[in-house]
Amino acid sequence: MKPWALLISIFICSVGWCEFESELIFPAEPLHNHSPGFVETPEGDLIACWFHGHGEKSDDTLVIQGARKERGADHWSEPFLLADNRDLPDQNPVLFIDAKNKLWLFWISSLDNTSRTYLLKYRTSTDYEGEGPPKWDWQDVLICRPQGLEEAIADTASKVDKKFGESFDSEPKYRGRLEEAGKLAKEKLWRRLGWMPRCSPIMLDETRMMIGLYSDIFLCSIAAFTEDGGESWEFSHPTLGYGGIQPSLVQKKNGDIVAMMRDKSPAKRIRRSLSTDGGMTWSDTGEMEIPNPDSSVSAEVLDNGHWVLVCNDTTGGDRGGRTRLVIFLSEDEGETWPIRKVIEDHDKTCAAAYPTVRQTRDGIIHCVYTHSPSPNETIKHIWFDEDWIREEGK
Repeated sequence: MKPWALLISIFICSVGWCEFESELIFPAEPLHNHSPGFVETPEGDLIACWFHGHGEKSDDTLVIQGARKERGADHWSEPFLLADNRDLPDQNPVLFIDAKNKLWLFWISSLDNTSRTYLLKYRTSTDYEGEGPPKWDWQDVLICRPQGLEEAIADTASKVDKKFGESFDSEPKYRGRLEEAGKLAKEKLWRRLGWMPRCSPIMLDETRMMIGLYSDIFLCSIAAFTEDGGESWEFSHPTLGYGGIQPSLVQKKNGDIVAMMRDKSPAKRIRRSLSTDGGMTWSDTGEMEIPNPDSSVSAEVLDNGHWVLVCNDTTGGDRGGRTRLVIFLSEDEGETWPIRKVIEDHDKTCAAAYPTVRQTRDGIIHCVYTHSPSPNETIKHIWFDEDWIREEGK
């Protein structure tokens, strides 16, 4: 953290402004508002994104919406349009500002309302400060070419019985999805479609950007890389093992990259995979001790080197286990997570899920997530300091 930012953070927290604050980006409404992300602009504004409509991939009215909270403001702007592939369902937006202060928006549209035909798109902007939505300079389609996918699916198929035992066959959906993945992995077209973003990219150096992608067909994750501002891309081998999707990427001090993932397997634990070669190959996905109810997670490396992880830490129940949202803190780069703080805990009348957590330049930790007081839905924004996570009994 810059010295001036540290002083600001110390001052803000000392007067109690940022112990814990929360707000709704817009009033809850009887429409689907889901999978939010956000960025902090160089001038200190926050820009959030989410998808909005009546459903998910079967709903051709879905669009990508956004809103802006200007630096020093006490409320968010009215929602505005960020992207709309007309008459196609637009989902899973991700915003990111790279090392050269270029703003990126990634999202998907399903070509025929199925998971295997998701088309991954991105657009960029260098004119995004000020009121309203960014002014987009350029956009393109990102066609994925994962390395070794067919071999990885075959390897997974050979190991699932040993790993999961009877639990894998107890639900036919697991076996059926794995068989379908094996068939589609043999076809070049299907290997290249269906990949989705969910969590924020990271910068590996001043030019090399890395974004994690995942597939609901192959039930694994890959990484995509660009060093020339999106003009060309390269792709990793997939994470090994069944069910690790929606990777949230963090980089260790020694350069290794950790992916923490939503779990689609019978294990019902957050999945973890390690890359020691810059994200090109990945270890077998292991299960963390933290439960996961088949829901998205988000991790961030703080300026002081500590890691935070926001997730639903249940294995099911009301609203699919998404009624309790928590934050974990690690002081040893994710080896252990001894500090846990509940953000929201509800009965079946309300869900809180799909977080995106990031630290702004003033040292404050911000998180946005889907907030669903039945039958309505909105996007919630919270912010706090590390001391709040450590407090007990509150």
